[in-house]
Amino acid sequence: MTVGTDSPAQARSAEPHAQEPPGEEPAPDARDQAGPAGFAGVLPDDLPDGLVVADETGRVVTFNTAASRITAVPGDKALGLPLDQALPLEDLKGRRWWALTDPYGGLATRRGQPERNLLLPGGREVLVSARYIREHPTGPVRRVVICLRGTEARRRTERSHAELIATVAHELRSPLTSVKGFTATLLTKWERFNDDQKRLMLETVDADAGRIKRLIAELLDISRIDSGRLEVRRQPVDIAAAIGRHVHVHTTGGQSPDRFFVRIMPGLPALWADPDKIDQILGNLLENAVRHGEGTVTIEVAPARKCADGEEGTEVTVSDEGPGIPEESMSRVFTRFWRGSKRGGTGLGLYIVKGVVEAHGGTITVGRAPRGGAEFRFMLPVGTPAHLA
Repeated sequence: MTVGTDSPAQARSAEPHAQEPPGEEPAPDARDQAGPAGFAGVLPDDLPDGLVVADETGRVVTFNTAASRITAVPGDKALGLPLDQALPLEDLKGRRWWALTDPYGGLATRRGQPERNLLLPGGREVLVSARYIREHPTGPVRRVVICLRGTEARRRTERSHAELIATVAHELRSPLTSVKGFTATLLTKWERFNDDQKRLMLETVDADAGRIKRLIAELLDISRIDSGRLEVRRQPVDIAAAIGRHVHVHTTGGQSPDRFFVRIMPGLPALWADPDKIDQILGNLLENAVRHGEGTVTIEVAPARKCADGEEGTEVTVSDEGPGIPEESMSRVFTRFWRGSKRGGTGLGLYIVKGVVEAHGGTITVGRAPRGGAEFRFMLPVGTPAHLA
């Protein structure tokens, strides 16, 4: 049997259109307009996903370059073969997928198959979805259009989720064990402890509860960042005062005041941002500089020279004099679970910082400080509300 190689649009162009009222031109079909090269001149090999098309006889008439890459089947060998030979797919239970779904002889109302994970010979996994093209809603199938995707991206997402769950479980286990141990001890042996001992145990419980609360807040932030639902509630923000508060927290916590140097440049524009999220950014960057860096921690605030959209803004730089970040790690600093050292932490803070900065329309970069340490610089547009601009 000779298998036609005309495009679907060419095949359709030879078919008569439905009878139109006298004096009216037939309405153009979008697929007729697409032409042999595809809609808007896009060729099958231009598509990022695998594309396989079988004609009304079930033989492959299109097998693009991406399909060859994903399946490891040469396109020239697949063309003209029956669909079940060109793509001998099986489901995860070992059943032959084309026999199971029967696109040409199955239900006449079926329009396709949703994406699912299937196997090629040798165990190669592919994501497959199919669309059945009919002339009429319940007519015979004229073409079967199959989209193929590799599973690498999904596997990376699954690994990322598994790592997140493992990290959360690990970080929660320690404070929860402490909380449970101290509360159980106090409940069963309350009379045996003096007031100072009780206070110490309750302070420990309070600190561990705060740690759990911060971790849950991080998880909620990650969820909102990943889904694009992170809300920014803009208010006038005094960035210099915010920095002063964070420096004060560290100095009252035992750090020497001489370890911090703050430089506020004149001419700062009014900044409209979310105060809580600005505190989150500053708190994370200063904590990293104190914990992982050495020497003086320098915080500089200056008018932004150039924001992404041309709007004026504020630039904040936080640097230290420690060993810095290796060049090979610079590209991974703002990814999940990156840790600059073995000194604890979830590895989620800088990922959240980047998401918060970008939610404000700003940018953040990392580099080497003039004295060798790490330097984080973020720029925020002034964000003035439209009714005040």
